[in-house]
Amino acid sequence: MLIDGRWLEAADTHDVVDPYRKQVVARAPRSSLTDLDAALQSAVAAKAGMAAMPGYERAALLRRVKALLLQRAEAIAEVMSRETGKAIKDAKGEVVRSQDTIELSAEEAIRIAGEQVPLDGSQMGAGKIAMLLRFPVGVVAGITPFNAPFNLACHKIAPALAAGNAIVLKAPPQSPGAVHMLAELFVEAGTPAGALNVLYGDVVGPALVRDPRVDFITFTGSSRVGAEIKAASGLRRVALELGGDGPVIVAADASIEDSAPVCARNAMRLAGQSCISVQNVFVHESLHDAFLDRLVAEVKRLVIGDPLDPATDVGTLIDEAAAIRVESWVKEAVGQGARLMTGGKRDGAQFQPTVLADVKPEMRIACDEVFGPVLGVRRFTDVGEVFRAVSSSRFGLQCGIFTRSLELAMRAVREVRTGGVILNGSSTWRTDQLAYGGIKDSGIGREGPKYAIRDMTEERLVVFNL
Repeated sequence: MLIDGRWLEAADTHDVVDPYRKQVVARAPRSSLTDLDAALQSAVAAKAGMAAMPGYERAALLRRVKALLLQRAEAIAEVMSRETGKAIKDAKGEVVRSQDTIELSAEEAIRIAGEQVPLDGSQMGAGKIAMLLRFPVGVVAGITPFNAPFNLACHKIAPALAAGNAIVLKAPPQSPGAVHMLAELFVEAGTPAGALNVLYGDVVGPALVRDPRVDFITFTGSSRVGAEIKAASGLRRVALELGGDGPVIVAADASIEDSAPVCARNAMRLAGQSCISVQNVFVHESLHDAFLDRLVAEVKRLVIGDPLDPATDVGTLIDEAAAIRVESWVKEAVGQGARLMTGGKRDGAQFQPTVLADVKPEMRIACDEVFGPVLGVRRFTDVGEVFRAVSSSRFGLQCGIFTRSLELAMRAVREVRTGGVILNGSSTWRTDQLAYGGIKDSGIGREGPKYAIRDMTEERLVVFNL
Protein backbone atom coordinates (compact mmCIF):
# COMPACT_ATOMS: atom_id res chain seq x y z
CA MET A 1 0.00 0.00 0.00
CA LEU A 2 1.08 3.60 -0.53
CA ILE A 3 0.37 5.68 2.58
CA ASP A 4 2.05 9.01 3.35
CA GLY A 5 4.72 8.42 0.74
CA ARG A 6 5.73 5.02 2.16
CA TRP A 7 5.20 1.49 0.88
CA LEU A 8 3.48 -0.50 3.65
CA GLU A 9 2.52 -4.15 3.98
CA ALA A 10 -1.02 -5.08 4.97
CA ALA A 11 -1.84 -7.54 7.74
CA ASP A 12 -3.80 -9.62 5.24
CA THR A 13 -3.48 -10.41 1.53
CA HIS A 14 -5.54 -12.03 -1.20
CA ASP A 15 -4.60 -13.95 -4.33
CA VAL A 16 -4.98 -12.42 -7.77
CA VAL A 17 -5.68 -15.15 -10.33
CA ASP A 18 -5.04 -15.09 -14.08
CA PRO A 19 -8.54 -15.94 -15.41
CA TYR A 20 -7.12 -17.66 -18.51
CA ARG A 21 -4.37 -19.79 -16.96
CA LYS A 22 -5.97 -20.00 -13.50
CA GLN A 23 -2.60 -19.26 -11.93
CA VAL A 24 -1.95 -16.96 -8.99
CA VAL A 25 -0.11 -13.97 -10.47
CA ALA A 26 0.05 -11.75 -7.38
CA ARG A 27 -0.73 -11.53 -3.71
CA ALA A 28 -2.24 -8.13 -3.07
CA PRO A 29 -2.83 -6.25 0.19
CA ARG A 30 -6.27 -6.34 1.75
CA SER A 31 -6.29 -2.93 3.40
CA SER A 32 -7.91 -2.56 6.81
CA LEU A 33 -9.90 0.25 8.38
CA THR A 34 -6.75 1.14 10.31
CA ASP A 35 -4.92 1.51 7.01
CA LEU A 36 -7.75 3.68 5.72
CA ASP A 37 -7.52 5.95 8.75
CA ALA A 38 -3.78 6.36 8.21
CA ALA A 39 -4.30 7.14 4.51
CA LEU A 40 -6.93 9.76 5.24
CA GLN A 41 -4.83 11.37 7.96
CA SER A 42 -2.00 11.55 5.44
CA ALA A 43 -4.23 13.11 2.77
CA VAL A 44 -5.61 15.69 5.19
CA ALA A 45 -2.07 16.66 6.21
CA ALA A 46 -0.99 16.94 2.56
CA LYS A 47 -3.91 18.93 1.14
CA ALA A 48 -2.65 22.36 2.19
CA GLY A 49 0.71 21.78 0.54
CA MET A 50 -0.95 20.61 -2.67
CA ALA A 51 -3.25 23.65 -2.70
CA ALA A 52 -0.24 25.93 -2.30
CA MET A 53 1.77 24.25 -5.07
CA PRO A 54 1.75 26.49 -8.17
CA GLY A 55 -0.04 25.16 -11.22
CA TYR A 56 3.14 24.98 -13.28
CA GLU A 57 4.72 22.69 -10.66
CA ARG A 58 1.69 20.39 -10.65
CA ALA A 59 1.86 20.28 -14.45
CA ALA A 60 5.57 19.46 -14.35
CA LEU A 61 4.93 16.62 -11.89
CA LEU A 62 2.35 15.07 -14.19
CA ARG A 63 4.64 15.36 -17.20
CA ARG A 64 7.35 13.49 -15.30
CA VAL A 65 4.81 10.73 -14.67
CA LYS A 66 4.01 10.62 -18.38
CA ALA A 67 7.71 10.27 -19.28
CA LEU A 68 8.11 7.33 -16.89
CA LEU A 69 4.92 5.74 -18.22
CA LEU A 70 6.22 5.64 -21.77
CA GLN A 71 9.30 3.75 -20.57
CA ARG A 72 7.28 1.01 -18.86
CA ALA A 73 4.20 0.61 -21.04
CA GLU A 74 5.02 -2.96 -22.15
CA ALA A 75 5.53 -4.26 -18.61
CA ILE A 76 2.38 -2.58 -17.29
CA ALA A 77 0.31 -3.98 -20.16
CA GLU A 78 1.51 -7.54 -19.49
CA VAL A 79 0.58 -7.28 -15.81
CA MET A 80 -2.87 -5.95 -16.76
CA SER A 81 -3.43 -8.75 -19.27
CA ARG A 82 -2.44 -11.44 -16.76
CA GLU A 83 -4.69 -10.01 -14.04
CA THR A 84 -7.80 -9.32 -16.09
CA GLY A 85 -7.67 -11.62 -19.14
CA LYS A 86 -7.71 -8.56 -21.40
CA ALA A 87 -6.20 -9.12 -24.86
CA ILE A 88 -2.63 -7.84 -24.79
CA LYS A 89 -3.24 -5.56 -27.78
CA ASP A 90 -6.01 -3.82 -25.83
CA ALA A 91 -3.92 -3.67 -22.66
CA LYS A 92 -1.06 -2.00 -24.55
CA GLY A 93 -3.51 0.41 -26.14
CA GLU A 94 -4.91 1.38 -22.75
CA VAL A 95 -1.51 2.08 -21.23
CA VAL A 96 -0.32 4.15 -24.20
CA ARG A 97 -3.63 6.02 -24.28
CA SER A 98 -3.21 6.90 -20.60
CA GLN A 99 -0.43 9.31 -21.53
CA ASP A 100 -3.17 11.51 -23.05
CA THR A 101 -5.10 11.50 -19.78
CA ILE A 102 -2.00 12.57 -17.86
CA GLU A 103 -0.88 15.18 -20.42
CA LEU A 104 -4.37 16.69 -20.66
CA SER A 105 -4.48 16.93 -16.86
CA ALA A 106 -1.07 18.66 -16.88
CA GLU A 107 -2.38 21.21 -19.37
CA GLU A 108 -5.50 21.86 -17.33
CA ALA A 109 -3.43 22.41 -14.17
CA ILE A 110 -2.42 25.82 -15.51
CA ARG A 111 -5.89 26.74 -16.82
CA ILE A 112 -7.91 26.74 -13.60
CA ALA A 113 -9.61 30.11 -13.89
CA GLY A 114 -12.55 31.89 -12.34
CA GLU A 115 -14.68 34.66 -13.83
CA GLN A 116 -15.69 38.24 -13.24
CA VAL A 117 -19.32 38.79 -12.28
CA PRO A 118 -20.62 42.10 -13.71
CA LEU A 119 -22.45 43.95 -10.95
CA ASP A 120 -23.35 47.18 -12.72
CA GLY A 121 -26.51 45.58 -14.04
CA SER A 122 -28.28 46.50 -10.82
CA GLN A 123 -28.39 49.62 -8.66
CA MET A 124 -27.18 47.69 -5.61
CA GLY A 125 -24.18 46.30 -7.48
CA ALA A 126 -23.10 49.46 -9.27
CA GLY A 127 -19.60 50.57 -8.33
CA LYS A 128 -18.60 47.18 -6.93
CA ILE A 129 -16.41 44.43 -8.40
CA ALA A 130 -17.12 40.69 -7.97
CA MET A 131 -15.33 37.59 -9.12
CA LEU A 132 -15.55 33.85 -8.67
CA LEU A 133 -12.29 32.07 -7.84
CA ARG A 134 -11.75 28.31 -7.85
CA PHE A 135 -9.95 26.42 -5.10
CA PRO A 136 -9.19 22.71 -4.54
CA VAL A 137 -11.86 20.80 -2.62
CA GLY A 138 -9.24 19.18 -0.36
CA VAL A 139 -9.37 15.37 -0.12
CA VAL A 140 -10.70 13.30 -3.03
CA ALA A 141 -11.81 9.67 -2.66
CA GLY A 142 -11.41 7.67 -5.87
CA ILE A 143 -12.68 4.14 -6.54
CA THR A 144 -11.88 2.43 -9.84
CA PRO A 145 -12.99 -0.79 -11.61
CA PHE A 146 -11.10 -3.72 -13.16
CA ASN A 147 -12.11 -3.28 -16.79
CA ALA A 148 -9.79 -0.35 -17.55
CA PRO A 149 -7.76 -0.34 -14.35
CA PHE A 150 -4.84 1.79 -15.48
CA ASN A 151 -6.46 4.57 -17.52
CA LEU A 152 -9.43 4.96 -15.20
CA ALA A 153 -7.04 5.30 -12.24
CA CYS A 154 -5.29 8.02 -14.26
CA HIS A 155 -8.66 9.72 -14.70
CA LYS A 156 -8.99 9.94 -10.91
CA ILE A 157 -5.42 10.66 -9.80
CA ALA A 158 -4.18 13.08 -12.48
CA PRO A 159 -7.10 15.59 -12.33
CA ALA A 160 -7.15 15.45 -8.52
CA LEU A 161 -3.47 16.40 -8.31
CA ALA A 162 -3.75 18.90 -11.17
CA ALA A 163 -6.49 20.67 -9.22
CA GLY A 164 -4.29 20.85 -6.11
CA ASN A 165 -6.00 18.13 -4.07
CA ALA A 166 -4.81 15.07 -2.18
CA ILE A 167 -6.40 11.74 -3.11
CA VAL A 168 -7.03 8.36 -1.53
CA LEU A 169 -7.54 5.78 -4.30
CA LYS A 170 -9.11 2.37 -3.70
CA ALA A 171 -7.92 0.04 -6.45
CA PRO A 172 -10.00 -2.87 -7.82
CA PRO A 173 -9.29 -6.21 -6.08
CA GLN A 174 -9.15 -8.03 -9.43
CA SER A 175 -6.38 -5.89 -10.97
CA PRO A 176 -4.28 -4.28 -8.25
CA GLY A 177 -0.91 -4.82 -9.92
CA ALA A 178 -1.49 -2.38 -12.76
CA VAL A 179 -2.61 0.30 -10.30
CA HIS A 180 0.41 -0.43 -8.08
CA MET A 181 2.71 0.18 -11.06
CA LEU A 182 0.95 3.49 -11.70
CA ALA A 183 1.46 4.50 -8.07
CA GLU A 184 5.16 3.70 -8.46
CA LEU A 185 5.36 6.17 -11.34
CA PHE A 186 3.85 8.94 -9.24
CA VAL A 187 6.23 8.27 -6.35
CA GLU A 188 9.28 8.24 -8.63
CA ALA A 189 8.10 11.46 -10.28
CA GLY A 190 8.23 13.23 -6.92
CA THR A 191 4.61 13.37 -5.76
CA PRO A 192 4.61 14.88 -2.25
CA ALA A 193 4.06 12.41 0.59
CA GLY A 194 0.37 12.04 1.37
CA ALA A 195 -0.85 13.63 -1.85
CA LEU A 196 -1.50 10.16 -3.30
CA ASN A 197 -2.47 7.21 -1.12
CA VAL A 198 -3.42 3.84 -2.64
CA LEU A 199 -5.36 1.11 -0.82
CA TYR A 200 -6.44 -2.35 -1.96
CA GLY A 201 -8.97 -5.08 -1.27
CA ASP A 202 -12.70 -5.11 -0.70
CA VAL A 203 -13.00 -3.84 2.88
CA VAL A 204 -12.25 -0.13 2.88
CA GLY A 205 -14.48 1.16 0.06
CA PRO A 206 -17.73 1.70 2.02
CA ALA A 207 -15.91 3.36 4.92
CA LEU A 208 -13.91 5.59 2.56
CA VAL A 209 -16.99 7.16 0.98
CA ARG A 210 -18.66 7.69 4.36
CA ASP A 211 -15.69 9.29 6.08
CA PRO A 212 -16.27 13.03 6.78
CA ARG A 213 -12.62 13.80 5.97
CA VAL A 214 -13.42 13.14 2.31
CA ASP A 215 -14.54 16.26 0.43
CA PHE A 216 -15.34 14.78 -3.00
CA ILE A 217 -16.03 11.25 -4.27
CA THR A 218 -15.32 10.00 -7.77
CA PHE A 219 -16.39 6.45 -8.66
CA THR A 220 -16.50 4.30 -11.78
CA GLY A 221 -18.41 1.04 -11.54
CA SER A 222 -21.86 -0.50 -11.38
CA SER A 223 -25.11 1.41 -11.04
CA ARG A 224 -25.97 -0.51 -7.87
CA VAL A 225 -22.79 0.51 -6.06
CA GLY A 226 -23.08 4.03 -7.45
CA ALA A 227 -26.51 4.38 -5.86
CA GLU A 228 -25.09 3.17 -2.53
CA ILE A 229 -22.30 5.74 -2.74
CA LYS A 230 -24.76 8.52 -3.55
CA ALA A 231 -26.85 7.56 -0.54
CA ALA A 232 -23.75 7.59 1.69
CA SER A 233 -22.33 10.86 0.37
CA GLY A 234 -24.73 13.17 2.19
CA LEU A 235 -24.27 16.77 1.05
CA ARG A 236 -20.87 16.13 -0.50
CA ARG A 237 -20.57 16.26 -4.26
CA VAL A 238 -19.93 13.09 -6.26
CA ALA A 239 -19.00 12.07 -9.80
CA LEU A 240 -20.44 8.68 -10.71
CA GLU A 241 -19.60 6.99 -14.01
CA LEU A 242 -21.88 3.97 -14.06
CA GLY A 243 -23.37 1.35 -16.35
CA GLY A 244 -25.02 1.40 -19.74
CA ASP A 245 -26.86 -0.74 -22.27
CA GLY A 246 -24.99 0.33 -25.42
CA PRO A 247 -27.75 1.36 -27.87
CA VAL A 248 -26.85 1.88 -31.53
CA ILE A 249 -29.36 2.82 -34.24
CA VAL A 250 -28.82 1.83 -37.87
CA ALA A 251 -31.20 4.01 -39.87
CA ALA A 252 -32.72 3.14 -43.23
CA ASP A 253 -30.15 5.26 -45.10
CA ALA A 254 -27.11 3.92 -43.20
CA SER A 255 -24.18 2.10 -44.74
CA ILE A 256 -24.02 -1.55 -43.72
CA GLU A 257 -20.35 -1.63 -44.77
CA ASP A 258 -19.60 1.12 -42.24
CA SER A 259 -21.93 0.20 -39.40
CA ALA A 260 -21.74 -3.61 -39.12
CA PRO A 261 -17.94 -3.90 -38.57
CA VAL A 262 -18.00 -1.08 -36.02
CA CYS A 263 -20.84 -2.68 -34.07
CA ALA A 264 -19.18 -6.12 -34.18
CA ARG A 265 -15.82 -4.86 -32.98
CA ASN A 266 -17.20 -2.56 -30.28
CA ALA A 267 -19.56 -5.16 -28.87
CA MET A 268 -16.81 -7.76 -28.38
CA ARG A 269 -13.73 -5.67 -27.58
CA LEU A 270 -12.61 -6.11 -23.95
CA ALA A 271 -14.93 -9.15 -23.93
CA GLY A 272 -17.80 -6.68 -23.73
CA GLN A 273 -16.67 -5.48 -20.30
CA SER A 274 -17.16 -1.79 -20.87
CA CYS A 275 -20.10 0.37 -19.83
CA ILE A 276 -20.32 1.73 -23.39
CA SER A 277 -19.94 -1.62 -25.19
CA VAL A 278 -22.43 -2.03 -28.03
CA GLN A 279 -25.22 -4.19 -26.62
CA ASN A 280 -28.51 -3.25 -28.32
CA VAL A 281 -28.53 -2.58 -32.07
CA PHE A 282 -31.76 -1.28 -33.62
CA VAL A 283 -31.78 -1.86 -37.40
CA HIS A 284 -34.34 -0.56 -39.87
CA GLU A 285 -36.32 -3.43 -41.34
CA SER A 286 -35.14 -2.63 -44.88
CA LEU A 287 -31.52 -3.32 -43.83
CA HIS A 288 -32.08 -5.87 -41.09
CA ASP A 289 -31.28 -9.16 -42.83
CA ALA A 290 -28.28 -7.86 -44.78
CA PHE A 291 -26.93 -6.08 -41.70
CA LEU A 292 -27.31 -9.21 -39.57
CA ASP A 293 -25.47 -11.34 -42.13
CA ARG A 294 -22.56 -8.88 -42.28
CA LEU A 295 -22.50 -8.46 -38.51
CA VAL A 296 -22.31 -12.22 -37.87
CA ALA A 297 -19.56 -12.61 -40.48
CA GLU A 298 -17.53 -9.85 -38.80
CA VAL A 299 -17.96 -11.39 -35.35
CA LYS A 300 -16.86 -14.81 -36.60
CA ARG A 301 -13.59 -13.25 -37.82
CA LEU A 302 -12.61 -12.23 -34.30
CA VAL A 303 -9.92 -14.36 -32.69
CA ILE A 304 -10.69 -15.64 -29.20
CA GLY A 305 -7.81 -17.16 -27.29
CA ASP A 306 -4.80 -16.59 -25.06
CA PRO A 307 -4.88 -12.95 -23.90
CA LEU A 308 -1.08 -12.73 -24.17
CA ASP A 309 -1.13 -13.77 -27.85
CA PRO A 310 -0.85 -10.63 -30.02
CA ALA A 311 -3.30 -12.20 -32.49
CA THR A 312 -6.09 -12.48 -29.90
CA ASP A 313 -8.99 -10.05 -30.28
CA VAL A 314 -11.14 -11.26 -27.38
CA GLY A 315 -9.66 -12.50 -24.12
CA THR A 316 -11.55 -13.73 -21.07
CA LEU A 317 -14.05 -12.20 -18.74
CA ILE A 318 -12.70 -11.18 -15.36
CA ASP A 319 -13.44 -14.59 -13.85
CA GLU A 320 -15.42 -17.77 -14.43
CA ALA A 321 -18.35 -16.57 -12.33
CA ALA A 322 -18.83 -13.62 -14.70
CA ALA A 323 -18.77 -15.94 -17.71
CA ILE A 324 -21.30 -18.27 -16.10
CA ARG A 325 -23.63 -15.33 -15.49
CA VAL A 326 -23.39 -14.17 -19.11
CA GLU A 327 -23.97 -17.73 -20.32
CA SER A 328 -27.14 -17.99 -18.21
CA TRP A 329 -28.48 -14.69 -19.58
CA VAL A 330 -27.94 -15.86 -23.16
CA LYS A 331 -29.66 -19.20 -22.50
CA GLU A 332 -32.54 -17.35 -20.86
CA ALA A 333 -32.94 -15.09 -23.91
CA VAL A 334 -32.92 -18.05 -26.29
CA GLY A 335 -35.56 -19.70 -24.13
CA GLN A 336 -37.65 -16.54 -24.48
CA GLY A 337 -37.48 -16.59 -28.28
CA ALA A 338 -34.20 -14.94 -29.27
CA ARG A 339 -32.28 -16.59 -32.12
CA LEU A 340 -28.65 -17.50 -31.47
CA MET A 341 -26.77 -16.47 -34.62
CA THR A 342 -23.23 -17.24 -33.44
CA GLY A 343 -21.35 -17.92 -30.21
CA GLY A 344 -23.10 -18.79 -26.97
CA LYS A 345 -20.50 -21.25 -25.66
CA ARG A 346 -18.33 -20.93 -22.57
CA ASP A 347 -14.93 -22.39 -21.69
CA GLY A 348 -13.98 -21.44 -18.16
CA ALA A 349 -13.81 -17.65 -17.97
CA GLN A 350 -13.92 -17.34 -21.75
CA PHE A 351 -17.23 -16.75 -23.53
CA GLN A 352 -17.57 -16.82 -27.29
CA PRO A 353 -18.57 -13.56 -28.98
CA THR A 354 -22.33 -13.90 -29.31
CA VAL A 355 -24.98 -12.37 -31.56
CA LEU A 356 -28.70 -12.75 -30.86
CA ALA A 357 -31.53 -11.79 -33.19
CA ASP A 358 -35.24 -11.26 -32.53
CA VAL A 359 -34.41 -9.73 -29.16
CA LYS A 360 -37.29 -8.41 -27.06
CA PRO A 361 -36.97 -5.33 -24.81
CA GLU A 362 -37.93 -7.25 -21.67
CA MET A 363 -35.06 -9.75 -22.01
CA ARG A 364 -32.25 -9.23 -19.51
CA ILE A 365 -29.69 -9.13 -22.31
CA ALA A 366 -31.58 -6.06 -23.58
CA CYS A 367 -32.69 -4.13 -20.49
CA ASP A 368 -29.82 -4.89 -18.08
CA GLU A 369 -26.10 -4.35 -18.55
CA VAL A 370 -24.66 -7.62 -19.88
CA PHE A 371 -20.99 -6.68 -19.36
CA GLY A 372 -19.98 -9.52 -21.64
CA PRO A 373 -19.40 -10.20 -25.37
CA VAL A 374 -23.08 -10.31 -26.30
CA LEU A 375 -24.94 -8.21 -28.86
CA GLY A 376 -28.68 -8.24 -29.46
CA VAL A 377 -30.26 -7.07 -32.74
CA ARG A 378 -33.79 -5.66 -33.05
CA ARG A 379 -35.60 -4.55 -36.19
CA PHE A 380 -37.68 -1.36 -36.36
CA THR A 381 -39.92 0.55 -38.77
CA ASP A 382 -40.47 3.86 -36.93
CA VAL A 383 -37.29 5.58 -35.76
CA GLY A 384 -39.31 7.74 -33.39
CA GLU A 385 -40.27 4.62 -31.45
CA VAL A 386 -36.58 3.73 -31.17
CA PHE A 387 -35.76 7.22 -29.86
CA ARG A 388 -38.47 6.80 -27.24
CA ALA A 389 -37.28 3.29 -26.33
CA VAL A 390 -33.68 4.44 -25.84
CA SER A 391 -34.82 7.47 -23.85
CA SER A 392 -37.08 5.40 -21.59
CA SER A 393 -34.28 2.98 -20.64
CA ARG A 394 -33.11 3.27 -17.05
CA PHE A 395 -29.64 3.82 -18.51
CA GLY A 396 -28.48 6.91 -20.36
CA LEU A 397 -24.76 6.82 -21.06
CA GLN A 398 -24.12 7.06 -24.82
CA CYS A 399 -26.07 6.25 -27.97
CA GLY A 400 -24.75 5.79 -31.49
CA ILE A 401 -26.65 6.41 -34.72
CA PHE A 402 -25.63 5.66 -38.30
CA THR A 403 -27.36 7.85 -40.88
CA ARG A 404 -26.55 9.99 -43.92
CA SER A 405 -29.33 12.43 -42.99
CA LEU A 406 -28.29 15.58 -41.13
CA GLU A 407 -31.94 16.17 -40.26
CA LEU A 408 -32.27 12.72 -38.65
CA ALA A 409 -28.97 13.12 -36.86
CA MET A 410 -30.05 16.42 -35.30
CA ARG A 411 -33.41 14.92 -34.41
CA ALA A 412 -31.56 12.19 -32.51
CA VAL A 413 -29.50 14.81 -30.69
CA ARG A 414 -32.67 16.62 -29.63
CA GLU A 415 -34.86 13.62 -28.78
CA VAL A 416 -32.60 10.88 -27.39
CA ARG A 417 -32.18 11.39 -23.64
CA THR A 418 -28.65 10.21 -22.97
CA GLY A 419 -25.29 11.58 -21.88
CA GLY A 420 -23.86 11.54 -25.39
CA VAL A 421 -24.95 10.96 -28.99
CA ILE A 422 -22.30 9.64 -31.38
CA LEU A 423 -23.18 10.37 -35.01
CA ASN A 424 -22.05 7.74 -37.52
CA GLY A 425 -20.34 5.84 -34.76
CA SER A 426 -21.24 3.44 -31.99
CA SER A 427 -22.02 4.00 -28.33
CA THR A 428 -18.46 2.90 -27.55
CA TRP A 429 -16.56 5.89 -28.89
CA ARG A 430 -14.62 7.85 -26.26
CA THR A 431 -11.48 9.94 -26.23
CA ASP A 432 -10.00 11.18 -22.99
CA GLN A 433 -10.62 14.92 -23.32
CA LEU A 434 -14.37 14.42 -23.77
CA ALA A 435 -16.98 15.44 -21.22
CA TYR A 436 -17.84 11.78 -20.69
CA GLY A 437 -20.67 10.55 -18.51
CA GLY A 438 -24.32 9.73 -18.33
CA ILE A 439 -27.71 10.43 -16.80
CA LYS A 440 -30.27 8.35 -14.92
CA ASP A 441 -28.75 5.04 -13.78
CA SER A 442 -25.67 5.77 -15.87
CA GLY A 443 -24.37 8.36 -13.45
CA ILE A 444 -23.82 11.93 -12.36
CA GLY A 445 -21.17 14.39 -13.53
CA ARG A 446 -18.62 14.19 -16.33
CA GLU A 447 -15.15 12.71 -16.66
CA GLY A 448 -12.31 14.06 -18.75
CA PRO A 449 -9.54 16.13 -17.12
CA LYS A 450 -11.09 19.56 -17.74
CA TYR A 451 -14.48 18.48 -16.42
CA ALA A 452 -13.13 16.40 -13.53
CA ILE A 453 -11.02 19.36 -12.39
CA ARG A 454 -14.09 21.56 -12.53
CA ASP A 455 -15.82 19.09 -10.18
CA MET A 456 -12.74 18.76 -7.95
CA THR A 457 -12.60 22.50 -7.30
CA GLU A 458 -15.08 24.74 -5.52
CA GLU A 459 -16.08 28.32 -6.35
CA ARG A 460 -15.61 31.17 -3.90
CA LEU A 461 -17.25 34.54 -4.40
CA VAL A 462 -15.14 37.64 -3.75
CA VAL A 463 -16.78 41.12 -3.65
CA PHE A 464 -14.83 44.40 -3.55
CA ASN A 465 -16.76 47.31 -2.07
CA LEU A 466 -14.94 50.31 -3.56
